[in-house]
Amino acid sequence: MANTRSAEKRNRQAQKRRLRNVQVRTGVKGAVKKVREAITQGNLTVAKQALHEAERAIDKASSKGVLHRRAASRKISRLAHALAATAPAKA
Repeated sequence: MANTRSAEKRNRQAQKRRLRNVQVRTGVKGAVKKVREAITQGNLTVAKQALHEAERAIDKASSKGVLHRRAASRKISRLAHALAATAPAKA
């Protein structure tokens, strides 16, 4: 429980930020899930489009400070690698 007005304000700000961060993280998780599902189904055109959208979502989360920039880069890299690994097998 906050004892001062400034602590109460910081608590309110933290709650707003937490809700915003949860929304952004959820969007990233959904975008990543779409890419993974498209890859497992073997639909490369859908997977490439989903990867592009996931990259945008991850980059936005990184720029807002929700994800660390290296964590964001790692996520994008792993998704791209997974897509590239399936491309020769299906072609």
